[in-house]
Amino acid sequence: MNKLKEENLYYPNAIPIKGFLVERYNKCLNLFGIKPTKLAYFTIDAKGWSPEIAKEKNNPFYLNNGEANPYAIIISPLQKEKEVFNAYYSYEKEMMKAIFNTYFQEIKDITKESALCIEFNQKIDVFYDCFDLLKYDTIFIEFHLINDIKNIKNEQLELEKNFLKGNNFVNEKLHQKILTSVLKYGDLRKRNLDLKPIEFKVNSFYTKAFGGVYIFKDFIQEMLVFENKETYHQAIKNETYQELIFYKDDLQLFDKLTDYVVVEINLDKLLQSERYQRIKKHIFAQLFSKTEHSMEQILDSDLLFKRYLNKLDLEGKKRIMTVERFSEILKENPNANIKDYIPNDILKALYAPHSSLLKEEIELVWKLLQKTTQKDPYFMYLYTPNTFYKAFYNYDESYQNWIIKYIKSKLKKL
Repeated sequence: MNKLKEENLYYPNAIPIKGFLVERYNKCLNLFGIKPTKLAYFTIDAKGWSPEIAKEKNNPFYLNNGEANPYAIIISPLQKEKEVFNAYYSYEKEMMKAIFNTYFQEIKDITKESALCIEFNQKIDVFYDCFDLLKYDTIFIEFHLINDIKNIKNEQLELEKNFLKGNNFVNEKLHQKILTSVLKYGDLRKRNLDLKPIEFKVNSFYTKAFGGVYIFKDFIQEMLVFENKETYHQAIKNETYQELIFYKDDLQLFDKLTDYVVVEINLDKLLQSERYQRIKKHIFAQLFSKTEHSMEQILDSDLLFKRYLNKLDLEGKKRIMTVERFSEILKENPNANIKDYIPNDILKALYAPHSSLLKEEIELVWKLLQKTTQKDPYFMYLYTPNTFYKAFYNYDESYQNWIIKYIKSKLKKL
């Protein structure tokens, strides 16, 4: 993991927090009923989540009050445009964008003296079963401020009011009160500190609750896809929603997603894509334990790639070229069934979100596909970074180097 850190690919561009900002952060934690951190230095993402504090507390979801109630902390306007590293709900990144787009000037003002403690309130205090997730419709983003700053603003307005009465403008004690307040808190009189809740509409989404669940709401029929097999088996016992429930590794899942116009395989488009070349190279890299050249050199050279391809046994060659071989078969037999020719693990990696989906639906489907197939490290990094970090640790060192170089080159173009 040190390699990723050195290349700024492990929780990249996080905001460093130290000094008086640590105190403000701890006040927010205290407001939420969470024990303060003992760290004098840590980093945060757009939501205010810190990987260092998560490690300290041995709790990756320390900014949650149970599965149904996530929180966020804003102590700097620099959090705008940053990533959400460990979202409990897939829509948290969009919620943070909505907050900054709505109240960016107010955030700049407030964080001069205070911090925003944010509650994502979906009017469900606790989950009784996974089907409560189908009730999600509107999230109310509610704001709380530390340091009692709203009352201090009211006190300053009252001081101003008294200052303008009669001959109070010569009252030295009143002068001193005003000066003390302004020096400590700044001039709050014209600051907008009363941030109205933002209503955020929720459609399909992913949550880490119940071991990880994808909720597809706006398709032919509502559907739940579970990452955790035990939770899936518990859910399938119900009598109401049985047709809606799938485990992520079910063979029937991709058939159902195809029927519901959620995913597709466009073979002609796929074969011309950079994504397919990444998938092919990943499969290739896993077939070799020792090579004369580094895997980094091989994957960057068409000549070396072909040379090592020809060193594989027949089954290895067929596995690497299975999609191209099926494409040739289709020319002679248009009715050939793709499932009869391409191994299931590779077949699942070929699916993509259907072209008719909305942007947020496309991102959700990519997230599901990367969790299910794990054969495209670049898309894993983009859509399921924590899954990528775990997988990266087990790759050959030379393949790790190639992935790092590839990801960095792609990120420069974004």
